[in-house]
Amino acid sequence: MSRKVVILDHPLIQHKLSILRDEKTDTNKFRTLVSEISTLMIYDATRDLPLTDKTVTTPCGTADCKVISGRKLAFVPILRAGLGMVDGALALVPAARVGHIGLYRDEKTFKPVEYYCKLPNDIEEREVFVLDPMLATGGSAIDAISQIKLRKPRSIKFLCIIAAPEGLKALKEVHKDVDIFCAGMDKQLNENGYIVPGLGDAGDRIFGTK
Repeated sequence: MSRKVVILDHPLIQHKLSILRDEKTDTNKFRTLVSEISTLMIYDATRDLPLTDKTVTTPCGTADCKVISGRKLAFVPILRAGLGMVDGALALVPAARVGHIGLYRDEKTFKPVEYYCKLPNDIEEREVFVLDPMLATGGSAIDAISQIKLRKPRSIKFLCIIAAPEGLKALKEVHKDVDIFCAGMDKQLNENGYIVPGLGDAGDRIFGTK
């Protein structure tokens, strides 16, 4: 069964996204914005975590409260651009574990090439959030999620800041059981496989490289 696709239209996310896209935004500001947007996205993507009751003693008595019901989370950035989203995610869930999947795109075929995969040892007990700022052709996301599924986690969600229709379609077709969250849906890919209008190469803008 196909899972949901959520376009996060919160005003704070959309405002920060407009600055992120601007070619005049420098590396330091770009990196900060990616982290801030990621925090806001994780807030929404964890909305369905189950709760259980807990009684808490306050300075004035006791309170009937709610706490997250024993769920373990893992954040898995797709290297290298996904690293820019990790700190923002950990700001909300500091107890989460962090795995890494390294992929690069073949510039001729646009296909992902995997060079690294390191996931938490107890990944099968965790709900996994795959992080990558851009969903372009969908190849990297599809491959990363396929690798994670081999380790049989409890669930997988995919978070990107900007998606192209082509990448979204491809990801949904291959991984129908994965919820997808993105802050912006753009028009298309260009002949080089880049999102238009997009924001350029996210990895280069995060790390100040060319």
